Amino acid sequence: MIARVRAGEPEAYAELVRAHMGIALRAARALGAGADAEDVVQQAFVKAYCTLGRFREGAAFKPWLLAIVANEARNTVRTAARQRTLAGREAAFAEAEPLIPESADPAVATLETERRAALLSALEQLSEEHRLVVTYRYLLEMNESETAEALGWPRGTVKSRLTRALRKLGRLLPDLQPGEGGDGGA
Repeated sequence: MIARVRAGEPEAYAELVRAHMGIALRAARALGAGADAEDVVQQAFVKAYCTLGRFREGAAFKPWLLAIVANEARNTVRTAARQRTLAGREAAFAEAEPLIPESADPAVATLETERRAALLSALEQLSEEHRLVVTYRYLLEMNESETAEALGWPRGTVKSRLTRALRKLGRLLPDLQPGEGGDGGA
């Protein structure tokens, strides 16, 4: 696909954009772009297109693109009025999540909402590098290699930072850990 884009085929880049738009928006929102997420993603796609000559042949496009999205989101957040409130981030993140069906049990829906708010609050308490590695690995569902490539870190660094971040989240969220004898392993 990249070879087609480099050969000047405009529809090939449009295909790449369509294929990666969803995850790019989720990444921008998860990284704090909030209402500016679409602008961040649009700018990231423009930058990716302009720097396609530096894209390494044979590399995966998604981690490369998400690294650009992360840089754009970081720049947008820094330029905007210093850090959005947790409520604003939660609302932006919730837009990316599927809606709870009306048929769902209200008690379950309330518990899920409370858990999401607690998780977002705990993520805010992590250092930026720990928040990034958890976001990429779990919220954006990237595998370890993709996470390492997107963040520009060695795999060992991803593993160690992820371990530390999860340990800290476990201390911050003791009520969300699977209980013994429950269905945590199912």
